[in-house]
Amino acid sequence: MPRTCTVCKHEDRTTIDRALVAGEPLRTIADRFRVSKTALVRHKDAHLPGLLVKAREAEEAARADDLLSQVHDLQGRTLSILHRSENAGELRVALAAIREARGNLELLAKLLGELSDAPQVNVLVSAEWAMIRSTLIGALDPYPEARVAVSAALLELEAS
Repeated sequence: MPRTCTVCKHEDRTTIDRALVAGEPLRTIADRFRVSKTALVRHKDAHLPGLLVKAREAEEAARADDLLSQVHDLQGRTLSILHRSENAGELRVALAAIREARGNLELLAKLLGELSDAPQVNVLVSAEWAMIRSTLIGALDPYPEARVAVSAALLELEAS
């Protein structure tokens, strides 16, 4: 006989569902309502109403749209200040407005996923890559045609 979901039977089920949908840490919810983390995971996977999840996604999308709208509005106001200060010959104010406009564009690009702060690593210049490359080429010594083909492919890769 299948076990009954302890979260579904819990007197605070609605509050637990809201906490799950809000993305609260499972450990926090488990401690607050005295249920196991495993029970929460099972409940979330099997019983959490899809409508609540969709509502949360819609709410997040609306917030994101509002944030984008605010950044667009801020950029418009910044550009207005830039144009007015240029026309008035206030070059220091114009330069400050240019800096702010650049910052707005950077923020907008990050929000739209067009710009990332994540560090980028070029593995082709690392010591590890040099070691792997020479080991690979050395392992192909008994196969001269394969060695030439792999060497050409690696050179093409490194050139791009």
